[in-house]
Amino acid sequence: MSLNDRGRLDTGLTAWQQKSNHNRMIDRQNGDHPTAESGQTPSISYFGSSAFQITTPDGITIMLDPWRNHPSRKWDWYFKDFPETSVDIGVATHAHFDHDALHRLDAHVLLDRLIGCYEFRDVRIEGVADKHATDSSAALYDFKNIILEFDGVDITPPDNPRSWDNCLITVETGGIRILHWGDNRHNPPEEVWEQIQATDVLLIPVDDSQHVLSYESVEHIIKRLSPKIVIPHHYYIWDIVQRQSTLQTADNWLLKHQNRVINKDNCSINLDSGLMGMDDWSIINFGDNVCFDTTAWRTGEP
Repeated sequence: MSLNDRGRLDTGLTAWQQKSNHNRMIDRQNGDHPTAESGQTPSISYFGSSAFQITTPDGITIMLDPWRNHPSRKWDWYFKDFPETSVDIGVATHAHFDHDALHRLDAHVLLDRLIGCYEFRDVRIEGVADKHATDSSAALYDFKNIILEFDGVDITPPDNPRSWDNCLITVETGGIRILHWGDNRHNPPEEVWEQIQATDVLLIPVDDSQHVLSYESVEHIIKRLSPKIVIPHHYYIWDIVQRQSTLQTADNWLLKHQNRVINKDNCSINLDSGLMGMDDWSIINFGDNVCFDTTAWRTGEP
């Protein structure tokens, strides 16, 4: 097979090439798998950039926003594309390369830019349509102007191209509502706030270059939603994200809230009653801890 033919085969979703199947989900939809035991709680695992895996009490796994490099390969953000990972459900908030690598998942179900609801076993996933952040006035560089100048594309809503749409994704399981903000703007219309409803855990982009959201925008969102837990993402990690991404760590923002920060020395948390029952909101900082072997990923075969 020629390289050109190989390239055409690898264009688009590649589930038809996978050797796995969805027998596990058939068993679960038929009720053949035991339900969650009493006392089990949801967990969240960090996979770098904006990628999180949520595991429900019943054992259903959901991967949100797996990442890849831009297909042009002219501006790689990562040392390699997202590690191939098996999960039950894959979800992407929007059509940007650092969020939409659903093809890197061996998944039974893919929900790309979900608008509406999906339910299975003990999980309900809701998507609310809105718009990507485009106010780059606080960022290190004005990406809105750069895109207009060099690509001739105006990303200003509401007539923006598709990739500058965003879906706010809420995963509800075990009585806890987890909101993945994606790269959404900080000031959606009132009807969007109303559709989001209560939020217990907020996954929000924060980095010290203020690439997606300014510090003030992040504070506005937290104040509006009043979550119990805030988890930053979309920041620089030295052995995953390349410096040419222009992303920075979230260290300065974390320092501003140092009395609220719980620094993790691993990549996962259980959303148990102790964590969710705290009197005031807290920040979970995963830092550089991710749930895959970064050395094997960087040095292994493509």
